[in-house]
Amino acid sequence: MSSVLSSIMGLSSLKRKQAKTFNVRIVTMDAELEFSCELKWKGKDLSELVCRTLGLRESWFFGLQYDVKDTIAWLKMDKRVLDHDVPKEEPIVFHFLAKFYPENAEDELVQDITQHLFFLQVKKKILEEEIYCPPEASVLLASYAVHAKYGDYDRNVHKPGFLSQEELLPKRVINLYQMTTDMWEERITICYAEHRGRTRDEAEMEYLKIAQDLEMYGVNYFSIRNKKGTDLLLGVDALGLHIYEPENKLTPKISFPWNEIRNISYSDKEFAIKPLDKKADMFKFNSSKLKVNKLILQLCIGNHDLFMRRRRVDSLEVQQMKAQAREEKARKQMERQALEREKRLREEAERARGELERRLMQLQDEAQMAHEALSRSEETADLLAEKALIAEEEAKLLAQKAAEAEQEIHRIKVTAIRTEEEKRLMEQKMLEAEMLALKMAEESERRAKEANQLTQDLQEARESERRAKNKLLEIISQSAYSHAPPSANALPPDGTNFNFSTENLSYDFKDTDMKRLSMEIEKEKVEYMEKSKHLQEQLNELKTEIESLKLKERETPLDILHNENAEKGTSKQSNFKKLTLQSTKSRVAFFQEL
Repeated sequence: MSSVLSSIMGLSSLKRKQAKTFNVRIVTMDAELEFSCELKWKGKDLSELVCRTLGLRESWFFGLQYDVKDTIAWLKMDKRVLDHDVPKEEPIVFHFLAKFYPENAEDELVQDITQHLFFLQVKKKILEEEIYCPPEASVLLASYAVHAKYGDYDRNVHKPGFLSQEELLPKRVINLYQMTTDMWEERITICYAEHRGRTRDEAEMEYLKIAQDLEMYGVNYFSIRNKKGTDLLLGVDALGLHIYEPENKLTPKISFPWNEIRNISYSDKEFAIKPLDKKADMFKFNSSKLKVNKLILQLCIGNHDLFMRRRRVDSLEVQQMKAQAREEKARKQMERQALEREKRLREEAERARGELERRLMQLQDEAQMAHEALSRSEETADLLAEKALIAEEEAKLLAQKAAEAEQEIHRIKVTAIRTEEEKRLMEQKMLEAEMLALKMAEESERRAKEANQLTQDLQEARESERRAKNKLLEIISQSAYSHAPPSANALPPDGTNFNFSTENLSYDFKDTDMKRLSMEIEKEKVEYMEKSKHLQEQLNELKTEIESLKLKERETPLDILHNENAEKGTSKQSNFKKLTLQSTKSRVAFFQEL
């Protein structure tokens, strides 16, 4: 079996020697790249190829990481790639990650791609709980992450449930509260709606500005022991070296800024740090493995170099990058203002068109009602005219019958009644005829009055018809006025003139523009403290809102430590400042006695 294995390894080595290239796979935070590399390539050659492919110029923050047994290592720039302890199988996998973190993301991260890669890496570390994040800050960070992905909040688009498939909060935070997924989404959406008007890059930067104040942000932890054999943690970050107790990664016991350290070295597993203060002794500690010491030294050298670089005048390359970034920011801001102006004009035109359409529908409804009223008036007039005609005919008929009754009475009077019985009968008939004639006369008079009343109603109906016609003419004239063509300055509703041509969106970046931008940047710096205060108030408000739903028994040790620090008013910055107030000598002595 061993002979077969050695044969396979020998064959693999022979193929490697015969081949002039080897394949690598580069895994970034949002993509995978594959390259064919020459055998003689060093880490610098591969790193430059990746940076060129990504369009990344701020390469000093990043490195190529690979796995070595039970730990990780970074590709050295001045060493051949294949001389590292990398896997032999191709493609060789490297992870392109941020190796060093900025002190202030807003001041140091110039390119959008740099900012985006940092955003993705920090977000991943927070969600995987490699960086502790309190619940209230987790909600606020989630709202900025949502804004970076979805843009401005729109209630018609972002309806309840649109975040159901998103991973936005650490599981520790979700388990700590008696809150459903919908309740978390509601809290995040409320904050998300307040970020309206920001671009994706601005939302990502706000995320990083909040994250960089977290205690574990940018810190690499290593298990060490001091001379007394006490188990401790060494933290390496952009500010310096920090010593922690193993159970408390949030609050260091001792801190040494990079400007207080003269020299760093190691021999086997022993690590030695020489302070700048000549009165202070060199302090030493032991790590678990030689490979860990190599990694610690790499991180110390890189962070120290960046620390000193930040305190010197920017190089010409960085100055050019920052100038280009300022110009790009100014251009994007002008474009955004132009887009917002065009959008506002379009919305106003849409509202005006909607108002006109509403008014037109109202006029159409009124015209319809007038038409119906006119039709009813005409029908009523016809009906009344018909009734009047019938009443006249009935009156004529009654008058004719009355005349006939009068003639009958006269004939009866003239007729001689011979006998008394006939006379009596005739008198009775005469009396009945007179009563009938009286009734006929009354009925005729009543019918005449009814005919007069119907005639009067007919006149009123014709008057109503005339008024309805006048009202209809008035409405038609108003409708014609509302359909008048829009003025030359009005925005067309179909949006055909929204072409962003080079001609109508070209801007010259004159000195006055850059001076104004510089003034705005200075103003932003002045307002920083106020924004920080507002951020703290916002976090306190979120904390108060969800505090009643917390399950105290599910708090982790880090939750308890964070709450204790919050009660004492201890923050990452205040604690670092407090620790560095002591002399270097006293801090070294304290470290040895831990």
